[in-house]
Amino acid sequence: MSNSFRILLVFLVFTSCAHVHAQGFVKRYLNSIFNDTSDISGPQFIIYPTLAYAPETSWEIGFSPLYVYYANRDTSNRLSEVNGFTFVTLENQYGIWLDHANYTQGDGWFFLGRVRMQSFPLLYHGIGSNTPEDYTARVDANQIWIKERVLKQILPNVFLGPEFDFQRMSSVEFVPAGESPSLELPLGHEGSTNFGLGLGLVYDDRHNVLNVRKGLFSELALISYNPFWSSEFNFTTLISDTRIYRPITKNTVWANQLFAQFNRGDVPFNQLSLMGGENLMRGYYLGRYRDKNQLSFQSEMRFLPIPLGFTDRLGAAVFAGAGQVFPDFNGFALSNFEWSAGGGIRFLLFRNKDIYTRLDVALTREGSGFYFFIGEAF
Repeated sequence: MSNSFRILLVFLVFTSCAHVHAQGFVKRYLNSIFNDTSDISGPQFIIYPTLAYAPETSWEIGFSPLYVYYANRDTSNRLSEVNGFTFVTLENQYGIWLDHANYTQGDGWFFLGRVRMQSFPLLYHGIGSNTPEDYTARVDANQIWIKERVLKQILPNVFLGPEFDFQRMSSVEFVPAGESPSLELPLGHEGSTNFGLGLGLVYDDRHNVLNVRKGLFSELALISYNPFWSSEFNFTTLISDTRIYRPITKNTVWANQLFAQFNRGDVPFNQLSLMGGENLMRGYYLGRYRDKNQLSFQSEMRFLPIPLGFTDRLGAAVFAGAGQVFPDFNGFALSNFEWSAGGGIRFLLFRNKDIYTRLDVALTREGSGFYFFIGEAF
């Protein structure tokens, strides 16, 4: 038997075994997800591919991992989660996102934060509530955003602690839309690095942050960005975020959110209050509207699951919202509110932990948006 034949034979045996092993791994992996036979107290992990298309990015390919667990495998603790998203596009853009909400034993500490690192185009429509529907420039930039809250429980369900916010935008280039538009460049158009320090007060009695069936979350945070601690711009941000969840029936939840953000000082364009995105005012591109201040509200009815008879894994939701951005309270007007509405389907992913995937379609006066994520929007 020749050496080349031996190598070929070993290669075929190896690839056959690897193929069988891969098939077995995939089968066990899918079975653990769809049948959810794991111990309810044990941690669970899932990773799934994503595919999207947008004119400014071409095709986008990525992966989204999710890890959920109870501290010390004690189900009397709240469910903690770490949620990630990575992507690359055919235009050589990339991004890494990481969100987390983690509780220690007995809810003594609560860590809530997010990380964004990306080289990804932003669509800039200008500043204010009366900006044109067509974007005035595409902003190419590298971005780093790290926001973290370290909160200590001081009373039952009441947490207090410092908040940190670091944002860096570099290699910024404004590419005007059209052949020869006149474009007024905003504050911070050359890029900036800003570090904010502040204090957060949170009331939180939710047990499952990915699918809240009853509870209240309310955050009040004051963050200062100051040159004294190496912030290029000097401004202050006040954030109020309140979410109320009320069960209507055993499988029906009415969820509401009121969000407000107020800025004072010299705020760079990328840290103005941005309206839109996959969570609040769905259907609008994040940053479609931006200004120093924002007031937004949304309401959602969730049916988890729908009593179909043949399956208990399918659910649905309908939602509507309204919001506006404004430079100061003299610029606030009821006529400036924008609306967003839509609905979606849900699929029960982890039965024991009551976690659903969501596919939402949102409509606005300017168009529509599609969103696929694990966990509810808020």
